[in-house]
Amino acid sequence: MCGRYNLFSDLTQLYERFELAELVDAEFTARYNIAPSQEVIAIVRGSKGNKGGYLKWGLVPSWANDPKIGYKMINARAETLDEKVSFKRLLSKRRCLIPADGFYEWKKAEKNKQPFHIRLKSGEPFAFAGLWDSWQRDGQTLHTCTIITTEANELMQEIHHRMPVILTKEAEKEWLNPENTDGRLLKPILLPFDSNAMVAYPVSTLVNSPKNEGKEILNSL
Repeated sequence: MCGRYNLFSDLTQLYERFELAELVDAEFTARYNIAPSQEVIAIVRGSKGNKGGYLKWGLVPSWANDPKIGYKMINARAETLDEKVSFKRLLSKRRCLIPADGFYEWKKAEKNKQPFHIRLKSGEPFAFAGLWDSWQRDGQTLHTCTIITTEANELMQEIHHRMPVILTKEAEKEWLNPENTDGRLLKPILLPFDSNAMVAYPVSTLVNSPKNEGKEILNSL
């Protein structure tokens, strides 16, 4: 799964890396401990190019009766996206990129869980594959998203059996291409990322609480 990540690259880097035409409500600050239910930057394909904005992490489908369902839908399994009513329509029409610099996962130990920080060896930002939706009831509107996960690669297998789908730069373009409306044809790009291009290291348990923020979370043990 993916339950916590970070994004601290500056806006100039994000504009260049993701070829952004615009970023709506760009009150951006570096984040080292992004958690579910928080507002996160997401990128969609707009009429003028790639468009960034903010979505709440935790998908609330348009048909849901209760927005609290979002707490249970922070992740979506790549293997069954085209089978689940919550995701099938979104896979065809409402795909997004969720930029990150790294993510966290917890490895089971004898008496507790050790958090690890996982990032690209290059140090550059990357994008998770995501889905988004809009929900409206009684004058309330929510724009929400979920991060797609897949089976772990060789690096992640030592920590957890699942990992977020990290798209290659080529796959990002396919994912955002509005002409791709057959979700089944997109599933083959939702693969475990190359473990040789990634690094993982143990970090402080400060990350366990979403109340904690700051660079010190990234300090290796």
